[in-house]
Amino acid sequence: MAITEALSPAAFEEALRAKGAYYHIHHPYHIAMHQGNATPEQIRGWVANRFYYQTNIPLKDAAIMANCAHPEVRRKWVQRILDHDGNNGQEGGIEAWLRLGEAVGIDREDLLSEKHVLPGVRFAVDAYVNFARRANWQEAACSSLTELFAPQIHQSRLDSWPQHYPWIKEEGYFYFRSRLSQANRDVEHGLALALEVFTTAEQQNRMLEILQFKLDILWTMLDAMTMAYELNRAPYHTVTDKAAWHTTRLV
Repeated sequence: MAITEALSPAAFEEALRAKGAYYHIHHPYHIAMHQGNATPEQIRGWVANRFYYQTNIPLKDAAIMANCAHPEVRRKWVQRILDHDGNNGQEGGIEAWLRLGEAVGIDREDLLSEKHVLPGVRFAVDAYVNFARRANWQEAACSSLTELFAPQIHQSRLDSWPQHYPWIKEEGYFYFRSRLSQANRDVEHGLALALEVFTTAEQQNRMLEILQFKLDILWTMLDAMTMAYELNRAPYHTVTDKAAWHTTRLV
């Protein structure tokens, strides 16, 4: 339902948090992983495809910074890039995800090649990066507010995966542990920005639509994985059993 009169900051925050009903933690693919019903192939497929998302997060955040003329905002936002790329000799989230890949049995070079990235996943992630490049920096920054729901999904993996998938090596869980604190910090920053910037009914409606767009991206990624790894209907499955889709970043 569209907002007709501007909401108070508290009511607007409640409306943003209500979007958690559409977070991909509720997708059947994620539910299967949480309940221990995913096959090793489905776990590996998820890790390989999600890696494309992970590697694009710093590109998305760099695009936001490129459009932002405020040094005080850039100084704070740059931490997100460092969290993923690493800093001062410390490994970041991308390296941690590579270790997750190795922990589930994917060769590091295999993961880096991006050859397992499904077209639907690539298109969804690329749409997110392109939005960050083209939108104003406030809207692009606040599209990250799916972080409101991220600590729950990371904790769910830490709680359930070691029990259901003992074949996954312990060192693979470092990424999820590290993101528990990082995501909470990012939520505080992003939410404060959203409540400060989006104050009219028109702006608040647009922000809710932007947040839904980001939720659509995450859900669509799992839809593509469901087709490929659960229903055995990867792209071109009617004409070949090979991965015929493009595997490189073309632009």
